[in-house]
Amino acid sequence: MSDYTQRGGKLRVFNLIDEYTRECHRIDADRAIRATDVLEILAEAIRQHGTSRYIRSDNGPEFIVKAIQLWLAEHQIKTIYIDPGRPWQNGYAESFNSRFRVECLDRELLYTLSEARYVFDQ
Repeated sequence: MSDYTQRGGKLRVFNLIDEYTRECHRIDADRAIRATDVLEILAEAIRQHGTSRYIRSDNGPEFIVKAIQLWLAEHQIKTIYIDPGRPWQNGYAESFNSRFRVECLDRELLYTLSEARYVFDQ
């Protein structure tokens, strides 16, 4: 999910949603989300919540790079990539993103990245 701060800085938000419990395990904000960031987030999620059988994601560059695919294979986690232009295939995450945008991004004036991170941690 992407947005901008009030000062015009790019804001990328990464949400990790458990499809079974529908719990949001993680919300990260940065100027860009790289594959190395995704690997760190997934490794931490496994330490805290255990290994999943699969991960569903869009086809963003941070998810389709070889390093992510190899890491997931090493951990015996299957990938389910949604078809481009078919957000309903990732319904729980898309629903969360929609509510997150309305209840947080549209209600808060976020001037800096650190301010966004603080608000998201609340």
